[in-house]
Amino acid sequence: MSTTTTGTGEGTVVDATGTLDATGTAGTAHLPENASTAIEAAEAARTRLDLARSARKAFRALVGLDTAAREGLDPALVELIQIRASHLNHCAYCLHMHTNDARKAGESEDRLHLVAVWREARHFYTEKEQAALALTEAVTLVADGGVPDDVYAGAAAHFDDGELAQVIALICTINTWNRVALATGKVAGTDERR
Repeated sequence: MSTTTTGTGEGTVVDATGTLDATGTAGTAHLPENASTAIEAAEAARTRLDLARSARKAFRALVGLDTAAREGLDPALVELIQIRASHLNHCAYCLHMHTNDARKAGESEDRLHLVAVWREARHFYTEKEQAALALTEAVTLVADGGVPDDVYAGAAAHFDDGELAQVIALICTINTWNRVALATGKVAGTDERR
């Protein structure tokens, strides 16, 4: 769950409480007929709080961090980072959202399908993207062994200090959004950004 910009070219920030299509879901056109009904039923059965309503100041701060973190980064790289962290955190809500965002931005199906196993498909990703994905994994799984020096050095070799700081901030932000989505029971197939 994260902020993004609209496709208007105006750079308008759309927050994580989002825009829904006519059925109240987003990106479901390719799903079986009963999937939209199942998504709606799951959303209706959801009983957990809405962070945007219950902790408005904290939510707005998170939206601001997200907006600041992505500033100046390649939008394709932003989505790859968000998708990989969402895989690792098992966040279906964010994974659905960011794969759809990447697809709408022109990302290839091959790269979307292979990002979870990018090490076995390195030829689909630039060296800079690979360094960012390795750093994403290390920061996301920080409890498993910290951020190894070689992973950090690999990222530092491809990003200047400002860019690297933005990438780290983005990784921290998507990890927070994943935790918000999981803790509050967000339903995959919905997109609550408005």
